[in-house]
Amino acid sequence: MKKPEEELAEIKSMMERSTRFLSLSGLSGVLAGLYASAGTGIAWYWIYFPYSAWGNESFVLPFRELLYRILFLALAILVAAVASAFLLSRRKSIQKTEPFWNPASQRFSVSLFVPVLLGGLFSFSLLHEGAFQLIPACMLLFYGLGLSQAASFTLGEIKQLGWAQLALGVLAAFAPSFGLLCWAIGFGVLHIIYGTMMYYRHER
Repeated sequence: MKKPEEELAEIKSMMERSTRFLSLSGLSGVLAGLYASAGTGIAWYWIYFPYSAWGNESFVLPFRELLYRILFLALAILVAAVASAFLLSRRKSIQKTEPFWNPASQRFSVSLFVPVLLGGLFSFSLLHEGAFQLIPACMLLFYGLGLSQAASFTLGEIKQLGWAQLALGVLAAFAPSFGLLCWAIGFGVLHIIYGTMMYYRHER
């Protein structure tokens, strides 16, 4: 016969599994950070070494076209990060013999991706209107809002990551010359740090 504290712990665990998406993989966060760091390196090279990137002065891209390329590079990073999160989190749920696509994971996905998609659309509108310097701040702020909302349905580290992204977004908005650096820290460095923390706390 189980002790009362064991029964309470089991009930708490069952309730937590039904309301929170606990299969989110920390390794997917590390990979997302690596993708973002590589993308930042490419964007930095395109911006600061245009002649090396495009061959010679006559082939240097116009500023607006260069920004479109960087924005689509960010979109490619997002797709790669989401794909990695899906595959690794699904593998984790299979290992734990838990359903992957359940009400908790659905609420998590909606809470995260609605602000992210809106942020992507708003970024394209900023590009269209020529407010290039605010695009990194926009991405960080909308992503931070999505993480802060989604944190209610998953691991606690996500809320901390969301607040950190929001802080960097505000900094990038008031100091747009540091926008690319803030983007690199938010999407690259912080993902690696928090992904590693999640892995060691919840997966090892």
